Amino acid sequence: MSKKYEEIILWVQKQIDSGVLRYKDKLPPEKDLMEKFNVSRQTVRRALKTLGDEGVVESRRGSGTYVCEKKRVRSGREVRIAAMLTCADTYIFPSILKGMEEIFSEAGCVLQISVTDNAVEKERMILREFLRNRSIDGLIAETVRSGLPNPNLELYREMEKAGIPVLFINSFYRELDCPHVSMDDSRAGYLAARHLLECGHTRIGGIFKADDGQGHLRYAGYTRALMERDIKVKGSNIIWMDSEEIHEMEGEGSRILKRLEDCTACVCYNDEIAYRLVSLLRNEGKRIPDDLSIVGIDNSSLARFCMVPLTSVNNPAEELGRTAAEQMIRCVTGGEPMETIELKPELVIRQSVRVVSELS
Repeated sequence: MSKKYEEIILWVQKQIDSGVLRYKDKLPPEKDLMEKFNVSRQTVRRALKTLGDEGVVESRRGSGTYVCEKKRVRSGREVRIAAMLTCADTYIFPSILKGMEEIFSEAGCVLQISVTDNAVEKERMILREFLRNRSIDGLIAETVRSGLPNPNLELYREMEKAGIPVLFINSFYRELDCPHVSMDDSRAGYLAARHLLECGHTRIGGIFKADDGQGHLRYAGYTRALMERDIKVKGSNIIWMDSEEIHEMEGEGSRILKRLEDCTACVCYNDEIAYRLVSLLRNEGKRIPDDLSIVGIDNSSLARFCMVPLTSVNNPAEELGRTAAEQMIRCVTGGEPMETIELKPELVIRQSVRVVSELS
């Protein structure tokens, strides 16, 4: 018998890996496959039997052949993907995980979740465990303080040398040649600042996160928007915070408000900072947006349910999770290279920005 049956096998596998055929979908009838590949029924049945023996498809008497509902098998075991995030149960992270779980569940892959708490020591411990056990087929990782030098970069290089593909999500380490899936953070900062400019504001402050790359990119977008209007970027109106300081904003209220006292608007690194800034202002008897207009980034529940609903730049978190999972599945099961994808943010307008025609 010719090797034609192998062409059928390869075609079916590519259809599955590319998402044209999804799990539980029905394959074309034998007659259609015979015509497509110009082969006999016997050749088609041999191909389908081989796919069935490998757990890729299953035949149902009187119904046809379906993409198998069982877990995908690679090298004799189920495919296991690790998602290593800085947090898993708050802010936008549940949405990211929801997107991942949706895709991995459809693919029959096991999703293993690890949490670093944004600590390089814990990141190092988890990576070493992955390398020691060799229990995962791929890693989707959120960076830890990507705006600072990281001592764990060599462990990521070891992962790839060990044949474990790495895909970063949300941010990335510039020193590593690894793809990432994220929002276009520079664009997000730009949209936030541009909206304030379009509403008539020219004295626009900013609060950005210093210890991750997203903060730097969002700041870059903010400065680009101001410079396009020939507005000076005043360092005295910019506040940089690290991860711990965000949670301690209440104790730094007087310093923060003093830096913003000559501003009519502020771009915040994310909704958490914006939410806390609203609280600080209200405690001082200030009104939002009358005394200060605020734009956040991420469009999280904090923006929607803030005491003054926040205008925010939408971070498509669930889509990020799905996109990362789809890339990883195609890489692990089909050998396809992964690529960097930056999703486009969009502004969501609520009540935290006022329109002004002339500022004093």
